[in-house]
Amino acid sequence: MDDKLNKILNLVDSYIQEKNERDEQWVPGKDWVSYSGPTFDGKEYVSAIKTLLSEWLVFGKNARNFEIEFSKEMGKKHGILTNSGSSANLLMVSCLLSKDKYVKNNFNINKGDKFITPVTCFPTTLNPLLQCGLEPVFVDVDLPSLNLNLDQVEEALSEDRSIKGIIFAHVLGNPPDMDRLMAIVKKYNLLFLEDACDALGSTYDGKQLGSFGEMSTCSFYPAHHMTMGEGGFVATNSGKLRSILSSIRDWGRACYCNTAKPGDVVNGTACGFRFNNWLPGCADAVYDHRYVYDQIGYNLKPLDLQASMGLQQLKKLERMHEARKVNFKKLTEIFRPYSRYLHLPEATEKSDPSWFAYLLTVKDNCSFKKQDFVNHLEEAKIQTRSYFSGNILYHPGYQHLASKYDNIKERFPNADKATRNSFFLGTYIGITEEKLDYIKSVVDKFFLDKE
Repeated sequence: MDDKLNKILNLVDSYIQEKNERDEQWVPGKDWVSYSGPTFDGKEYVSAIKTLLSEWLVFGKNARNFEIEFSKEMGKKHGILTNSGSSANLLMVSCLLSKDKYVKNNFNINKGDKFITPVTCFPTTLNPLLQCGLEPVFVDVDLPSLNLNLDQVEEALSEDRSIKGIIFAHVLGNPPDMDRLMAIVKKYNLLFLEDACDALGSTYDGKQLGSFGEMSTCSFYPAHHMTMGEGGFVATNSGKLRSILSSIRDWGRACYCNTAKPGDVVNGTACGFRFNNWLPGCADAVYDHRYVYDQIGYNLKPLDLQASMGLQQLKKLERMHEARKVNFKKLTEIFRPYSRYLHLPEATEKSDPSWFAYLLTVKDNCSFKKQDFVNHLEEAKIQTRSYFSGNILYHPGYQHLASKYDNIKERFPNADKATRNSFFLGTYIGITEEKLDYIKSVVDKFFLDKE
């Protein structure tokens, strides 16, 4: 059996290597320059197939090992692996409504409580607030960073002392002024929830983004810094929060055996009291602790084969971060001659971003519109993407929130500009020197008659 398995795995590895070599034969103008994509070699596929053939499909040893290792990447002591970044944000916010005494005593969050969040966002940072019955307090963003405007944050807090927390995503790997932000958090005794889904590997003053908040999240969607197909992560320094997060992720189950560290589970149990009197309403009965529920939860678990791929991705992470930084610098060289037309991205002082993407915003009063430039790039098969939602209040699903404002454009002017004028290109490792040269030629051609 071992010989057959090795043959299968060797064939998979060989196939992937040959496939990658074929894919590298890129033809300018015929093949797309994608803004993102997975960086896989045979190791990810071999690991996934090996896990699949082990006949253990659900959350298991690989997932637990990944949680231990990836917590370090987030600068936290503990972590919970989920099936998506969106689920990670939902899990993080849902945890605040737990009836657990630890949560109530430390955070005291109740339905109807208010959280500050930028109006320009990705929906899955905002949606958990709405899904959990919390109220968003929107602030505008800055140009060119599109990070939340800290002046408006302070203004909102001075006007409404009932605001309990703040949640936002670092924009494409670039943080706001974290010194000022954390001073605000301390001054107003806020709960800070940190969406670092686009900011893996980025630092501020030498400290990892994802390590500042009470809890933080990351995403492993294929467009992100690393991927396992789908997947997400919630990180925290609190062992108690980890247990609560784990329970909510796993249907609300009280038992932690399946998520304990490898080696902590002996004979199917970590606590040693699997069969005991666990039900307060039925105190005279023995009940299996694996099927006792102490939270209102979901099923947000990933597959173990996803985690096996993630463990392989971790080995390449440093190289992938470096490629993003190099590509960002080269894209800046391409676009700098046209800075009179475009707001170019700049790293926040004291930060070192692992850039998720290259953000561009067409300046006011240009002779062309954003869509003119985007159409030019897309026709040349250079993939672009709008900056997520732009102003989320313009979208049909959020009109019930928009109705609170008399004039959205005047209230959030930079968010309006982001909606109309902002887009981004990719920085990931798959954008080679050859592709960068092609991007330059296409960009130069567009601006030739604009000079």
